Amino acid sequence: MSITTEFLRRPLMTGAVAPSSRRLAYAMTEGIGLERARLVAELGPGTGVFTDAILARLASDARLVAVELNPVLAARLTATRRDTRLTVVQGSAAELAAAVGEPADAVVSGLPWTVMPQNRRGYILDAVTDVLAPGGRFTTFAYVHAAWTPPARQLTAELARRFDRLERSKTVWANLPPAFVHRATRRP
Repeated sequence: MSITTEFLRRPLMTGAVAPSSRRLAYAMTEGIGLERARLVAELGPGTGVFTDAILARLASDARLVAVELNPVLAARLTATRRDTRLTVVQGSAAELAAAVGEPADAVVSGLPWTVMPQNRRGYILDAVTDVLAPGGRFTTFAYVHAAWTPPARQLTAELARRFDRLERSKTVWANLPPAFVHRATRRP
């Protein structure tokens, strides 16, 4: 089983043709306070590249709740990660509040934002802002080659409307395709 296989089976659900690189995972998890977080949510963990980067930064008594829509990827993540801090929930990111059960300090997303309908994207972003604790951080990534497309520009605008602060990382060239990270902060 690979992310490529799942993309070919379910392109609108999976969204990526290759797993994210460790360099992108590092960029996604740096500077968002994971070392101090008590609860972190991950949306669309896929094969677990971001999951591993999050777990490497979390304290021993912190929790990570990973929400994966694809049942094959959710089962695989559960079977291959033996970390007691990790809970994998097979379900929709739109149901984030039910999955985490309390405010999260950070939300890390690998969701394919640009292939989902705008109303669904908005609903999921609402779920993210609803679950984030005051001052909480949200990160997601976008591919450089698609940054000019209407869905990518709409995502950036939606993030700017929902969050008090929005930053964009340098390009992570060591990813297929090259990408950058959006880092957003909820009002304290």
